[in-house]
Amino acid sequence: MPMTDATDRAAARLHWTRETLHESALRLAPASSDASFRSYWRGARVDGRSVIVMDAPPAREDIRPWLDIAARLRAAGLAAPEVYASDTAQGFIAMQDLGNATYLPLLNPQSVDPLYETALDALLAMQRHTDCRGLPPYDAPRLIAEVELLPTWFLERHLGHELACGDWDTLELAFMRLTEATLAQPRVFVHRDFHSRNLLALTHGGPGIIDFQDAVCGALTYDLVSLLKDCYIVWPVAQVRRWALDYRARAVAAGLWPAARDDADFLRAFDLTGLQRHLKVLGIFCRLYYRDGKAGYLGDLPRVLAYALEAARAYPEFAALAALLERASAGHDLTLPRP
Repeated sequence: MPMTDATDRAAARLHWTRETLHESALRLAPASSDASFRSYWRGARVDGRSVIVMDAPPAREDIRPWLDIAARLRAAGLAAPEVYASDTAQGFIAMQDLGNATYLPLLNPQSVDPLYETALDALLAMQRHTDCRGLPPYDAPRLIAEVELLPTWFLERHLGHELACGDWDTLELAFMRLTEATLAQPRVFVHRDFHSRNLLALTHGGPGIIDFQDAVCGALTYDLVSLLKDCYIVWPVAQVRRWALDYRARAVAAGLWPAARDDADFLRAFDLTGLQRHLKVLGIFCRLYYRDGKAGYLGDLPRVLAYALEAARAYPEFAALAALLERASAGHDLTLPRP
């Protein structure tokens, strides 16, 4: 039977893992996948320990950023996976298995405070101690490029909304204001996807931190809003505000946030960073379906749009953006694809 790309890849992955770990009988089973072209595989070793193998086809993914960030996080004392072996030419990494107890299914009104306390402890440590020298800057071109996914993939492709000249003016002004607000914040290490699907509840310490390869040097509130305004789960607004302001106090005490920038200023920065992120995510989730064939993310669009509208309505300078989003999405079931 002729080999396919998938079977060739599977054979190469298994051969590399067995040879590298000196485990001739080891077998690999799917562990998880993500929104990229990476996949993850779990194998049991002879001594009973398990290992995770990342498979990142070199033509699609470069594992060097992942290796770099993993080393930075572990040097800062954070629970990123230990790397046992890697092969940048083939795109394989054998790493510590931190388990599969992601935060998302564990979260409920009773568990959220202790789980988030642990996550926020890790976030503060990450911002204080993780070296971000040499990382890509989360600068204006990058921020603008992200939100420009909104009109292309969400408004036009998913909703079929034809943007008039006035709509483009509204978007461009909003994007400029969001970029200015984000760039006005202190710069720290930014994970970029610090949320309930990328945090693992560990038996001791933690949380385990994964999916960090896109880290940059950027705004202090970015990872905070990724966690507290999570695209996969929603908490009451008052509770989110309390968590955010508690974190501000800790950031001030750690010298990360200027004491002169008060609670209202911090919440504005937090909200507008969230608005930038959620506009971007609306575009990304639609692109994942229409370009990459990953349908699961369409179901999260109503939650993400609600976050964006909540923030846009709260600040008068974004009223026109809120009106555009409301008008474009009216009458649509966002979870259904458009032909």
